[in-house]
Amino acid sequence: MIGAPSITRLLVSWSSGDRAALEELAPRVQQELHALARTYLSRGRRNQTLQPTALINEVYLRLIDQSQPIQWECRSHFFAIAARLMRHILVDYARAHRAVKRGGGIAIVTLDELVSVSPQAPDLLDVDAALTRLEQWDERKAKVIELRYFGGMSVEEIAVACALTTATVKRDLRLAEAWLRRDLRGES
Repeated sequence: MIGAPSITRLLVSWSSGDRAALEELAPRVQQELHALARTYLSRGRRNQTLQPTALINEVYLRLIDQSQPIQWECRSHFFAIAARLMRHILVDYARAHRAVKRGGGIAIVTLDELVSVSPQAPDLLDVDAALTRLEQWDERKAKVIELRYFGGMSVEEIAVACALTTATVKRDLRLAEAWLRRDLRGES
């Protein structure tokens, strides 16, 4: 792809209204978005009916359907927004499923790296509510957790996306994980 514009350059062009930039961007980020969607979905129910491609399509629809174009900063910014959208889409999906089933068969999110809550893992809606509470307490720590566990980003990628040092990201992760464990156990 010698001479091809960078992902960041394509994002900036898309923000400026260049639809051709989106057409060139989509295939270049497709594989990473697909891996992100598979990761999200692997943390869900065993009988999950939503497929990675459907989740990615929904993300694209929401990105394209913005009333105000997003002013993209870089590649990490794009994937951070995509991760947040995937989280919201899956939470909406879980809420709809809960409404249909009236509480049965809700998606289980193991997030082994994040929570070790006994006797059972929290469901996606519990995790989302805990993240919302964390966001009210410390917005930056909530964003770092979301990017790490829902966005699948490395500490270094989070540092770039949030303009933080890697030491700060590591510290935020430790503190936010401890806060979430307590909250999900009801020890707040």
